[in-house]
Amino acid sequence: MANILNIKNIFKINISVYVLALIAILTASFKEFLTIIYLIVIHEIGHSLAAFSLGIKVKEIRIYPLGGISKFDMPLNINPLKELIVLINGPLFQEIAYRVASIVIPSQISLISTYHYNILVFNLLPIYPLDGGKLLKLITDNFISYKKSLKIVILISYIMIIAFLLKVEIISINTIIICIFLLYLITKEEKKINYIYNKFLLERYLGNYKFKDTTIIKSINNFHRNKNHLVKVGQKYYSEKDVLKEKYNKTEKNC
Repeated sequence: MANILNIKNIFKINISVYVLALIAILTASFKEFLTIIYLIVIHEIGHSLAAFSLGIKVKEIRIYPLGGISKFDMPLNINPLKELIVLINGPLFQEIAYRVASIVIPSQISLISTYHYNILVFNLLPIYPLDGGKLLKLITDNFISYKKSLKIVILISYIMIIAFLLKVEIISINTIIICIFLLYLITKEEKKINYIYNKFLLERYLGNYKFKDTTIIKSINNFHRNKNHLVKVGQKYYSEKDVLKEKYNKTEKNC
């Protein structure tokens, strides 16, 4: 259990959290600060414990003032059910944390409830890499190719941030910071689309993945998640292993 219990190596707190803590003390809002951090930390622990229980290595749990990010050594071709379990355990643990806090300190139920549901609802918006965005990715993966799914989810993420800003009646500093941070993460993912997809294909080439369904595609850019493929070139059909072997053999020769 060393990989998840080694807090020093895995658990990272961004310096902005300490800055916010100091501001909270000076402005007599430390209870609010503790409530937010408590819910965020338990949320990320929920993701990480679920991943660890499925044999997925936890690389990092990073805490920010208004959210957290858990990073895993998780294959892109992992069983979607396993990814879903990791995904839903964040909100599930947060709900449990909320219930426990409500019992332990009932006098603060209004404060805890407000922050709990605000964080929960916002986190489930279809914005990548929030849980809602990742859930949307899991759903769209069932209907379209992996690369197209990623592009669509990123596009929807941009649209949702614009819609969120238009819907908010009073735009606070926190709202601006959150949106800027999310835009940074989305832009970062958009720039990595080709890299992510190549990693997805390389896993398929090196691994021994077998799926129940097989689909016919016309291009190596149209690989689906959780499906076998036959690639049609002209009147001929090639297995995905043959196509990927040719792709990576050419890459090795060019290197």
